[in-house]
Amino acid sequence: MPETIYTIPINEAFEAAAESEQCVCPFCTLERDLEKNEIDLILGASMMEPDIRIKTNKSGFCPKHFEKMMAYGKRLPLALMLESHLAELYGKITKKDKIESYDKPIKRLMELNSSCYICERIAYNYKRIMSNAVYMWSSDEEFRKKLLSQKTFCVKHFIDFVNTGSRELGKKEFPAFYQDVGEVFAPYFKELCSDVSWFCKKFDYRYEDEPWYNAKDSVERAVAFLSSSQKSDKA
Repeated sequence: MPETIYTIPINEAFEAAAESEQCVCPFCTLERDLEKNEIDLILGASMMEPDIRIKTNKSGFCPKHFEKMMAYGKRLPLALMLESHLAELYGKITKKDKIESYDKPIKRLMELNSSCYICERIAYNYKRIMSNAVYMWSSDEEFRKKLLSQKTFCVKHFIDFVNTGSRELGKKEFPAFYQDVGEVFAPYFKELCSDVSWFCKKFDYRYEDEPWYNAKDSVERAVAFLSSSQKSDKA
C-alpha cells in the first residue's frame, strides 16, 4: 500500500504541473519541497529534539545546505546546533586539548565531509516518493491520466522514475509504464533540441530577420532540463 504522506503531495504536484503554463517537472517540485521542509524543520520544531541533535551531530551538513540555512536568517537555531556539533566533533578528534594521532581525527573529518543530515533525509523521502508514484501508476487509473497529462520530466527524474519502475514492476507491466513515461519525456526533449538549434541559427546573419519562435529562453530551459533545476510556479 502507498503511504498517504507521500501520495497526497504527489497528486498535488502532478496536478499543478499539468495546469502550469510552464514546462514543469513535477518531481523537481516534489524534491524542492522536500528540501524546504527539512530546512524548515531543522531550524524550527526539530532543532531542540535530542534524537535529531544526535543525528545532526553525527552527519553534519554539506556546504550547499549550510549556505541555504544561513540564507534563512535564523542564526540562533543554527548556532545552537553548531554549538553541540562542534563540541562533539572536537571531543572526538582531540585528547587533552591536543589533536590525536593522524588516523582517527582524519578519518572522522573525512566521514563528516562526505555526509549531510538534510541530504540523507531528502534521499530517504525521495526514494519513497518515487516508489509511491510507480505504485500509483500501476493501481490508480486517474493518476495514470495525470501522468500522461504532464508536459515533461527532467532528465534526472526521468531516469530515477524509470529505474524505480524497472525494480518494482513486473516484466509484463513495466513496458507499459516505460511507454507512458516516455510519451511525456520524448516530445519535450525533441522540441527542446529544435529550440536550441534555432537559437544558435539566430546568431547567423542569414537568419537574423527570422522570428525567434520558442527559442529565446531555450538555453535556460535546456540547462534546467539537464540539471533538474526546473522551477515550479510557486518557486
